Amino acid sequence: MAATVPSSPTAARKAFGADIRRRRDDRDLTAAEVAVVIGCSTSKVTRIETGQRSANPDDFEALMDLFQVPDTDRTHLEALFKRGRKRTTMWWDAYGDVLSSKYVEFIRYEHEAAGVFDYQVVYVPALLQTEEYARAVTGVGFAALGPDQIDSLVEVKMRRQRRIHEDEDLRFSGVITQAALEFHVGGRVVQAAQLRHLRAMMELPNIDLRVIPFSKGADGTQTGAFSTFTNEGQESPEAAFAEAVTGTVFVDDALGLRRLHRLSTYLAGAALSADESLDLIEQTERKLASA
Repeated sequence: MAATVPSSPTAARKAFGADIRRRRDDRDLTAAEVAVVIGCSTSKVTRIETGQRSANPDDFEALMDLFQVPDTDRTHLEALFKRGRKRTTMWWDAYGDVLSSKYVEFIRYEHEAAGVFDYQVVYVPALLQTEEYARAVTGVGFAALGPDQIDSLVEVKMRRQRRIHEDEDLRFSGVITQAALEFHVGGRVVQAAQLRHLRAMMELPNIDLRVIPFSKGADGTQTGAFSTFTNEGQESPEAAFAEAVTGTVFVDDALGLRRLHRLSTYLAGAALSADESLDLIEQTERKLASA
């Protein structure tokens, strides 16, 4: 009799992951060794095995080949795989008319992450923006969109920020350059309010924001903006998104993630301490008020 496939996507992911874990153990392989073979991070393999996330089609084929799964077993595993990829409705689904597939993928990783690191050169990180600042940024970045679409994108950004306040287990670390403090995004009044908001957010226990001052020179301009997402108990990120001239680039290969992890550590080391960063933000705010 053929094994049944759970109707729940979560149960199907767990069943698929447990089978993959058993096959890995049977071959005496580590999750890191499997990750190298299929070209992803160790944490991604771990999350697939625990059912926390689904494999993608390339992962599935690579796992089937690695474990030399016979056709009889493969048919059942493919059914679990497909069921596990069925999604339940999430809050961002209501904004499908304005969200690109890449942005949806970004939001999904952000939603599931235990740790978020964000490096920004000229803007304040999205999770720390005021609504007025977010509207100014969105209006520039999406100039071809109409007012209603911009409103929706700002709503999405505000909705993303709820985890900062509602989930104390979420750890946010950010590094920005002094330029992000100096640019008058939305005008002086909006920028001043944004700086006050930054100071308030930095008082939260799960927020760590650092500023790389102009005096550091090239240390603060090593790369463009990027974000990384880390799972509970993991030091290295599971996935990352980096800004490029042609658009946002998704990174989940082991080598790329190691490089971005080292880069984030370097940038944090080049930045001022949290207290020194707060002082610089206050100085910039006072300068705005007196101008």
